[in-house]
Amino acid sequence: MKAFHKLLPLVLCCLLLVACGSEPAPTAPGTTAAPSEPVLEILDWADDIAPSADTLKQAVTVKSFIDGDTTHFLVPEDVNPEGVLKARYLAVNTPESTGKIEEYGKAASRFTREKLENAAEILIESEDGTWNADSTSERYLVWIWYKTAEGEPWRNLNVELLQEGLAYANSAAGNRYGDTCMGAIQQAKAAKVGIYSGEKDPDFYYGEAVELTLKELRCNIEAYNGMKVAFQGVITANSGTQGVYVEDYDAETGMYYGMYIYYGHGLNGAGLDALTVGNLARIVGTVQFYEAGGTWQVSDLSYRLMDPQDPNNVQKLESGHAPAYTSINLETFASEVTIPNGEGELTARWAELSLGTSVEMKGLQVVDAWTTDNPDSSAYGAMTLVCEAEGGNITIRTVPMKDESGNLITQDDYLDKYIDVLGIVDFFDGGYQIKVFTPENITIK
Repeated sequence: MKAFHKLLPLVLCCLLLVACGSEPAPTAPGTTAAPSEPVLEILDWADDIAPSADTLKQAVTVKSFIDGDTTHFLVPEDVNPEGVLKARYLAVNTPESTGKIEEYGKAASRFTREKLENAAEILIESEDGTWNADSTSERYLVWIWYKTAEGEPWRNLNVELLQEGLAYANSAAGNRYGDTCMGAIQQAKAAKVGIYSGEKDPDFYYGEAVELTLKELRCNIEAYNGMKVAFQGVITANSGTQGVYVEDYDAETGMYYGMYIYYGHGLNGAGLDALTVGNLARIVGTVQFYEAGGTWQVSDLSYRLMDPQDPNNVQKLESGHAPAYTSINLETFASEVTIPNGEGELTARWAELSLGTSVEMKGLQVVDAWTTDNPDSSAYGAMTLVCEAEGGNITIRTVPMKDESGNLITQDDYLDKYIDVLGIVDFFDGGYQIKVFTPENITIK
């Protein structure tokens, strides 16, 4: 198998024509033989190559899965000072499953996850002698290798995605494994698998948006996984990373319910204007679980400029609203509540049900703090403040913030002080916290 890519053009033709030279089966007198289908020999192109000798390589473990062609790996600090390398797979472009939802996107994401979760070893490899960043400057272009068991040969996941029909080519021919990539692509097309099958994706939601409330969505979130939904709420905060938070009040339970809305690169003009803080907006998007953050979000928003009344558009309904900033204490934040949910009841942590809503908490003493100090990180200057109140503690997380003179605000500005906080209920690293987006939302007492 290792020599197949040397004879690639001839092999691909022979694969499709191999049956044509076979002896035809005899037919009964007076009948006509049905034309025979060419027999396609399926090759395992992912096993056709091995890591090169003249590239950078690093054994890794997975930190978090993003989608089919992007994974965050834990690496030594000499590879990346943050200890994490955000890998963008070379030669492939899998259908979207995060900011935009496309057919076979979830299948590609699931395939990558299953292969790496069950791998005995994982290796990343550069295209040459350097760890090369992509156009975002935050992700690195790499080849992904894995072993199914100790002692087994390396398999190339990039190529495997191509041969399974779960990725389009992305400059696949012009790299060091180009012949193998092209062989995998041509085979996937000939075998009509995945994106080349011509069949509907069983994981893709083709129906109309389900109209509901934020309370119904938040309390039954898993039931709507992968579905298009529509609801309304007030935009309360801009995350600064192509997303906003939205909340809505439910009179029956006396609570606010919220959601993080990721709009990515797909909106501009009136679509973005609809998501301005203070607007009451109609949101139409797809429910998905964000692997890296461990939370649910709504994404795949759209706005058709030529058809402003399209019911699938994100729409501005009103302006002049403000975040609720529900006043709570530590006891409420950590409590469990039971609320009516459809024909039954739901018991959950208050913070879990209030995820994504705006809150106010007063009289917090900052007893510990640290700041992201890597200047190459997009989170450079973000602070984590550990606060005590009423015999317990809570974590306040900020984005990078600057004072009126443009100087970065540091943990020393808050350490050992009492503060009042306006923020959004957030979930990070397995725990609930409050996230703050502007320095005006932290008041030193």
